[in-house]
Amino acid sequence: MKILVVEDETKLNENIVEELRDRGYAVDFGFDGEDGEKLARINGYDLIILDIMLPKRDGLTVCQNLRAHGIQTPVIFLTARDTTEDKIAGLNIGGDDYLVKPFSFDELLARMRTVLRRTPQLTGDVLELDDLRLDTRSQQVWIKKKKLDVTLREFGLLELLLRNRGAVVTREDILSHVWDRFHDEFSNVVNVHVKNLRKKLPKEYAQRIETVWSKGYRLV
Repeated sequence: MKILVVEDETKLNENIVEELRDRGYAVDFGFDGEDGEKLARINGYDLIILDIMLPKRDGLTVCQNLRAHGIQTPVIFLTARDTTEDKIAGLNIGGDDYLVKPFSFDELLARMRTVLRRTPQLTGDVLELDDLRLDTRSQQVWIKKKKLDVTLREFGLLELLLRNRGAVVTREDILSHVWDRFHDEFSNVVNVHVKNLRKKLPKEYAQRIETVWSKGYRLV
């Protein structure tokens, strides 16, 4: 899952990005509204965490512009202002939630899960395929009662395949949703992670990750 964080307070931005990456999310970040809007327009994100009081372009304007261009990525606003009028303004222009500073990271995670559940293709904390069970909250994968030892990237790859089962997931889709924008597009990192994931899965599940020649992969 890929997140965009736009926050001008350097330390807070770094803390949020680090915490999210530690939990296996692919994260891009920006420090002003213009940069944040540009990133949101050219990249596909599952969620945007957007400060309101930003230099160059405020978060409300960024969100309004994105909605005007048909970009419906869920947005959680961050702000130091907690008046009802401010909250209503953010929600009315297309925001999905509103988190007042200071906040705990656990609260942010809870808000993220709630907002993401409203997105049809991302519904559910637990994904299942026969006896395979992937829990996005604990970031664990189980086959019956056996826990699989997967890396965060392998977990993200398997989650993406499960959420798109039956459909072809291109190499570009995988890079976009499992890695951040600083990945090397010409490396074979996707092939390596797919190979490693197949090795860790029981044979009957590994065989269900099909290679679609010149396109990507499909979970059947």
